[in-house]
Amino acid sequence: MAKSKPVFKIKSFGIYNQWNAKEKNLPEIQEFTTNIKAILDVEFGFIINIKKAKGEKIQYCIYHPDIPDANGIPLPPFDGEVYITNNDWNFYLGDTIWLPIENKLGLWRMTIEFKGVVIAEKKFSLYEDLPSAYLY
Repeated sequence: MAKSKPVFKIKSFGIYNQWNAKEKNLPEIQEFTTNIKAILDVEFGFIINIKKAKGEKIQYCIYHPDIPDANGIPLPPFDGEVYITNNDWNFYLGDTIWLPIENKLGLWRMTIEFKGVVIAEKKFSLYEDLPSAYLY
């Protein structure tokens, strides 16, 4: 019998309540948006639902607007991988803003790959007080 193909669906995206990675529950959506006002500790990202892929793994990556390290060198994108733990699984990919806020402004791109193929992607525009014409 042939194995069913996995099903991928973005459930929500935007601003979430504060999330603790050590807790079992995922954060709750507060506002659906891709335009994020850059304020300290704002939590943003997306939740994807994956069905029929238990035991497989996904790779995630958060491309940020060249946030510098202590020496002024841009940090690499944040990336990693995680195993899918059941056949109806939700995963949160997100980040938050820390000080200084000014170097976090701009376009953030978040991707999730499955077997080398991008299965989910969201772009977020982080701004301070830009006119709406500049937002993604």
